[in-house]
Amino acid sequence: MTNATIQEIEGIDDYWGPAFRSVYEGEGHEAFVQQLDERIKQHDKEIEKLCNFHYQGFIDSIRELLQVRSHAEELHAKISDVDANVKETTESLCARAQDLIRARRVELNIAATIEKMELCLPLLTTYSKLKTQVEAKRYYPALKTLEQLEHVLLPRVGPYKWCAQISADIPRLRQAIQDASMADLRDFLENIRTLSPQVGAMALKQTQDMSGRSLANIVKNKKDMTVLGIAAKESSGPQCPHELVDFSPLHRCLHIHSVLGAKNDFIQYYRAQRKQQARLVLIPSSGNLHDSIQSVKNYLNAVLGFFILEEHLLSTGAGLVSKDWLLDTWSMAVTKVASTLRTNTSLITDPTLMLSIKHQIVLFISTLKCYGLPTDPLPLLLHEMAEHYTEVLMQRWVVVFRDILDNAAFMPIEVQNQDQYDGVMDIFPYDGEELDSQPFPRKFPFSSVVPDVYVQVKEFIYAWLKYSVGLGFGGSRRAAAARHSASLLLSRSFTGCLSALFRRPLPLMQIVQIIVDTQYLEDATLYLYEFISNITGSELVTTQAAGSMFQAARDDAEQQICDKLEKKVDEFLDLENYDWLLVEPTGQASSFVTDMLSYLSGVLTSLEQLPERARVAAVRAATNRIATRLRNLLLDPAVKQISSGALYQLDLDVIQCEQFAAGEPVPGLREGELLEHFASLRQLLDLITGWDWSSYLHDVGIEGGKYSLVTPRDAATLLEKLKEAEQKSSVFSVLKKNERDRRKLLDTVLKQLKQLQNQDGS
Repeated sequence: MTNATIQEIEGIDDYWGPAFRSVYEGEGHEAFVQQLDERIKQHDKEIEKLCNFHYQGFIDSIRELLQVRSHAEELHAKISDVDANVKETTESLCARAQDLIRARRVELNIAATIEKMELCLPLLTTYSKLKTQVEAKRYYPALKTLEQLEHVLLPRVGPYKWCAQISADIPRLRQAIQDASMADLRDFLENIRTLSPQVGAMALKQTQDMSGRSLANIVKNKKDMTVLGIAAKESSGPQCPHELVDFSPLHRCLHIHSVLGAKNDFIQYYRAQRKQQARLVLIPSSGNLHDSIQSVKNYLNAVLGFFILEEHLLSTGAGLVSKDWLLDTWSMAVTKVASTLRTNTSLITDPTLMLSIKHQIVLFISTLKCYGLPTDPLPLLLHEMAEHYTEVLMQRWVVVFRDILDNAAFMPIEVQNQDQYDGVMDIFPYDGEELDSQPFPRKFPFSSVVPDVYVQVKEFIYAWLKYSVGLGFGGSRRAAAARHSASLLLSRSFTGCLSALFRRPLPLMQIVQIIVDTQYLEDATLYLYEFISNITGSELVTTQAAGSMFQAARDDAEQQICDKLEKKVDEFLDLENYDWLLVEPTGQASSFVTDMLSYLSGVLTSLEQLPERARVAAVRAATNRIATRLRNLLLDPAVKQISSGALYQLDLDVIQCEQFAAGEPVPGLREGELLEHFASLRQLLDLITGWDWSSYLHDVGIEGGKYSLVTPRDAATLLEKLKEAEQKSSVFSVLKKNERDRRKLLDTVLKQLKQLQNQDGS
């Protein structure tokens, strides 16, 4: 085992642990150590044998080495000499080499400097150019130069201190360029606001020129220019309204902000500023547009010029103005324009100024259509202005009508010769066949008011049709509007003048003549409609019902006739001299009653020219007034006593009036219609004179009774007056039996009447 362990140790070079472990754990320690010593001795013997074998060679080597030493010393000496020589030689060479190195280094530095200078010179040149462009206000080229300087030249040069200064100066220059461009924009906005009225005026003028152009005019103008040797292209002035404005500052600003990356902000700023300017433009600079046409022109020119320029930018502004923004702004503007014009035109009282404003608005609308802008609600405004224009014309013609009526004599026109006759027939369409056969002097049935008013109505129609030109109305629509305006003039303005005339006291015959004149004017409306149709080229249409145009005026005239007849009746009855204690009646009607009825007959005869309705109304009013006054005389509280003779005399007067009423003094009355006015008075007189109290007391309160129109109060009042008169006449005489019985009956009836009166009161 010991030999095996030793062999194992010799066979293994690096891992002896298991061998030592087996020796340590075994029992042959001493044998192992002994065996190991023997093995060491064996190896020592082998080493000694090997050394003895090689010893002679080692000695030889030592000798050779000693010989080499002497040679080495000689070589060292020679090398030292050579080294000294070389060192001496190379010192000057090194000096020259150092000089060469320094020269090469300087040369390289010079080359590098030249190279850097070549890089820096474009940078400095460009920076100088940038400064010059900024000072010259050439901002867009300056901005391009700045971009080249920042992104191309500066990175190529390197991090020098002066480059850092230039880099730091670039944002300031960029901001200065932006601020300067914004200042240019503000100047442009101020300039464009100043030029907008001129732009609008030029556009309106061109539209006006175009509206009057025709092929013949164009050919004629071309020939005239050829004769004069004028070429169309030689005109040096602007041909289009937008050419009055230089848009280059605006486009430069837009390009600058596009390069700066702030295009959207610039567009928003521009739109906000223009919208603010639009609000200022929409406020009239002169304050009141209704003072003069020039104020309206200036206002419309400014508004139109503003949007013409924006419409031009819509197609050339590279997105500066959008279609939606333009339409939105215009929608706001046109509404404000319409409102402003509506407010100001409503204050105008001059029709000439209204016509001029209407013409300007029509021209304004035509120009808007040329530029593709919506015109609503301006056409509606023109229609509203047409109504106001009609009102203004009517107010002016009211003055004319008042002058005609104030200066009129209201007498039928009388002509002395054919020239005068033809003069009337030329201005008024009257069917004069009856007059043609009459000798001179001839008398027309109407007064001078009729032809004068007819002529003025035609003048009114002419004036109104002037306004309707250019509104886009067709012939029939213009005619309908003109007919309506003419009818309105007659039925409202002229009728109002007549009503005002009727407020003054007029003679009865003048009132009659006025009613006759209104009939002829009303009949002449058909000729006015025909006149309108001829002017407008439309079909003849009648829009006014016959007899209704001046009905209000005729009602006023008829009422005044009725009032005058009632007043005349009052005058006759105020002259009455009844003796209320008359013993015996005269046997005939009172003189004032016969005079009054004769007067009424004459007046009604003179009213034959009036319509049946007017005559019927007059006789009704007069008859009712007579009946009412006679009844009031009988029941007048101031009359305390009435004798039987006075009562019978009043009965005679009433009979006379009833005969007048029964004779139907005018046609058109119902049978017995006028007698109905005397019915209550007749029943009261019959009751008292017939002493039919039993029938009255039996039928009282029953409709359709014989005395149904007599009230207990009226019967009692009249009975008390009879009683007072009888008591006065019999105070000194002795009453007969029948008179005593009559007195008792009177007292009994009077008592019953008062009871009935108290029952009605309760």
